[in-house]
Amino acid sequence: MTVEPKRAVVLLSGGLDSATVLAIARSQGFELYALSFSYGQRHVWELEAAARVAASIGVAQHRVAKIDLRIFGGSALTDEIDVPKRRSAEDMAHGIPVTYVPARNTIFLSFALAWAEVLASSDIFIGVNALDYSGYPDCRPEFIEAFEKMANLATKAGVEGRQALKIHAPLIAMSKAQIIQRGMELGVDYGLTGSCYDPSVNGAPCGECDSCLLRRKGFRENGIEDPLVYEKPGS
Repeated sequence: MTVEPKRAVVLLSGGLDSATVLAIARSQGFELYALSFSYGQRHVWELEAAARVAASIGVAQHRVAKIDLRIFGGSALTDEIDVPKRRSAEDMAHGIPVTYVPARNTIFLSFALAWAEVLASSDIFIGVNALDYSGYPDCRPEFIEAFEKMANLATKAGVEGRQALKIHAPLIAMSKAQIIQRGMELGVDYGLTGSCYDPSVNGAPCGECDSCLLRRKGFRENGIEDPLVYEKPGS
């Protein structure tokens, strides 16, 4: 008798965190269904990184959902607002930065929930992090727990008892350095990823936005070189 592998929908931005989560899901024996988003983000280069990561780690399917959050704006990632640069760790530890995209993870998880129901999957993976996360409210454990509870009330499969959905957030309590260490153990090629909020026209990371600074800090704390080449080479 052939046992069908468990399926998991994995949110894949192409960044360091989501690549690590994809590898973690693979290590747990899931058949991977990667979901990325073209949502009007200024760092659209991340979708090329997502495709590279999906191919490298190996997925059953990789789909890109197209939605345009520029119609709402309100974020430096989807509107004509400057991306903050060269902020200190103290600055990043306070307040919610303008790179926060209103309700983004709620929207993304809702799409993942829809695909999971179609796939008869009970598992969704997301790379949110509550330590090195620049203050985003939709990266907190409370949010993940609340969405999971809502999700199990929201689908036909859930109401009929065919799906008990679990939102996996394996990075939620890890530092960026710990995430990188775990990814290295799982063979993640971080040279394929892209984390920058404000890359150059050819996709080179700026080296100065919050995402670049947190990424570089994580590699330094592991005593290894980040494989990406930055526009601003200083630390």
